[in-house]
Amino acid sequence: MPEKLSQDQIDALLNRMTAGEDVQEEINEGKKIKEYDFRSPKKFTKEQLRALDSMYENYCRMLSSYLSGVLRVFCEVSVLTVEEQRYFEYNNALPDNGLVCLMDLKPAADKYSEGTLLMDMSTTIGFLMIDRLLGGSGEGYNFDRDFTDIEVRILENIFGKLIRQLKDVWCNYVEVDIGFSSIETNPRLMQALAPEDIVVIVALNVKIKDLTGTLSVCIPAANLEEMIDRFSMRYSRLSKRQSINAEKLSEERKRLIFGSLVDSALEIKAVLTETQLDLKEILQLQIDDVIPLNKNINGNVEVLVDGESWFDAKLGETKTKKAIKLNQRVDAS
Repeated sequence: MPEKLSQDQIDALLNRMTAGEDVQEEINEGKKIKEYDFRSPKKFTKEQLRALDSMYENYCRMLSSYLSGVLRVFCEVSVLTVEEQRYFEYNNALPDNGLVCLMDLKPAADKYSEGTLLMDMSTTIGFLMIDRLLGGSGEGYNFDRDFTDIEVRILENIFGKLIRQLKDVWCNYVEVDIGFSSIETNPRLMQALAPEDIVVIVALNVKIKDLTGTLSVCIPAANLEEMIDRFSMRYSRLSKRQSINAEKLSEERKRLIFGSLVDSALEIKAVLTETQLDLKEILQLQIDDVIPLNKNINGNVEVLVDGESWFDAKLGETKTKKAIKLNQRVDAS
């Protein structure tokens, strides 16, 4: 139960308020206050945003491989943040000379609405990609100018590949078709969504050579709210399966590996002993010559598997054929 203020404390607070002194800090002392905007209530829980984060982690891995291959330099992409905000806040944060790709989201199921996705790319990343694709070194990419028509056409091809991979990631959770719509280089004139609409922003960090930039995807909350359960259900199933069946998966992996190894061809050799001769003696060898060995004929035989000593054995015969009988396993240590 909270501590009650005495009459003296109440009088002291009233006197300080009358004198115009700030008492907010004293009242809130020891309490952690988090601001909440009732005009913009949160639509998604932390678990739902975490499921979305997991999906875009897969997208980052695919994007890293694609960019590294097409640009022929090391590229690394990772998820920075997944947050919910109003569209005008996202739009106001974009630079005047931007690079925004508009995408059409068309779910296969009739119960889901169609929508528009936005993908914003740092202009420095755009100029670097153009330079590398045209045979340049990827240096001197920090330009303060608009993109030319030819550069926009090149970027359309790049965005087409990024959208195709984004579609593959989404289709692991819900069947959708994501298509290229247009590229806007002036975000101020872009009217894709209403200013008060709630959106979810997935910010990705892109590192190419010495350049670090951002790639963000803007998802309307109205569309995501209809499909978020599919993401959450998949995320929870995967997490539960990984925690409960970890040992089973490990055993299954061992069984598959062993199954692929059992058909491998290995050489097995039984060696009584080895001896060394000079080259001069080898050149003088004749038929019926006898080479003495430093081991008794009844001694143990060493069994080698692919050149490694595995068993001690005894030399003998079975059904008029030479044979060996395995005695014991040789300690690998």
